[in-house]
Amino acid sequence: MATLTVPTSTPVLERVSPASQGIDETCLDRLYGRIEAHITAGWYPGASIAMARHGKLVATRSFGVSRLATDGAAAVDATDQTMWLLYSQTKPVTSCAIWTLVERGQLRWHDAIADYIPDFAQHGKGQVTLAQVLSHQGGFPNAAATSAAWGDHDILRQEVCNFTLEWEPGARVMYHPAAAHWVQAVLIEAVTGQDYRHYIRDNVTQPLGLDGVWVGVPDALHEQLAGAYERTASGEHIALSDRNTPAFWRAGVPGGGGYATAADLTTFYQMLLHLGALNGTRILSPRTVQYVTRNYTGERIDERFGMPMHRGLGVHVRGTTPMIRGLGSTASPNTFGHGGAGTSYSWADPDTGVSFTYLTNSQMAEPYHSRRLDEIMTLAHATVVEL
Repeated sequence: MATLTVPTSTPVLERVSPASQGIDETCLDRLYGRIEAHITAGWYPGASIAMARHGKLVATRSFGVSRLATDGAAAVDATDQTMWLLYSQTKPVTSCAIWTLVERGQLRWHDAIADYIPDFAQHGKGQVTLAQVLSHQGGFPNAAATSAAWGDHDILRQEVCNFTLEWEPGARVMYHPAAAHWVQAVLIEAVTGQDYRHYIRDNVTQPLGLDGVWVGVPDALHEQLAGAYERTASGEHIALSDRNTPAFWRAGVPGGGGYATAADLTTFYQMLLHLGALNGTRILSPRTVQYVTRNYTGERIDERFGMPMHRGLGVHVRGTTPMIRGLGSTASPNTFGHGGAGTSYSWADPDTGVSFTYLTNSQMAEPYHSRRLDEIMTLAHATVVEL
């Protein structure tokens, strides 16, 4: 595994003034004010945002506390070095590792998963393709690996191969919260012989200098992690017992257990906007990035969300439907990104060159989460005043 580097205050991207990149600072202040109002109102204990444009970092800001006071320990202030639980914002990082393997000829988009993992063919899954898994059409949306598999990847492979179909692959679109990325993790290990967490670090995050993005967090960095909470109906923030343990932090759950600073995650999306390269380092070709950020599910309804999600092969795309989850109603049709359960979202807009990350540490229930996302994203898109 790559040498451990502790995130520092020095970002990968050059920091410049917002105005120099056509970002309105008055609008940014309005965005900051809204997040501060949320925290004052008790919506979440802390948050962090970052915005970049044309390969330059134009804004970062952290708010509130990353960890609540508990058991005699004082609350911990949120800083730009805090790494936040990404939940499903982990998914594009994991899928990026798959993209590199396709580009290197070790995988093919429309091959069956069973071509690489023969036992995956169990329970009628022999024809499930990689593209179907990446676009949430695999047919096993409610499957998941157990915590027993976190530290034993032989068990992980057995559990993934034992996933059971709920419908014919390709027949429906339904978000797979965990299963699709457990399959990707096992697939990475099958074709590389390397722990998927190490492969992601060695081939995605480390080459880009993203020392604040981890799928599987080393013990030395655990003090930098934000707590994970859930907001109750009464407005309390309750710690999620299964998300606040060293075992979970180390596990690197591939569809929901990564951690990142806001600046480094928005930098990851800048790499995608720059068609696979950043600061002279290329990890993907332009054609690969263009291929994975297309809409492969058209206007079909994602049955998990009740609206079209315009699934790419690891991200989803705004499109032109009246509503879209998380990316913001006013986003340009080509904007793509991903969210994290009840907490966060990141997006990249190829039309403007802007990427934006919004991270919080307490899950909000629906419909409030989607409403506040659209509010925050509309404020973020409104900062771009020079197209």
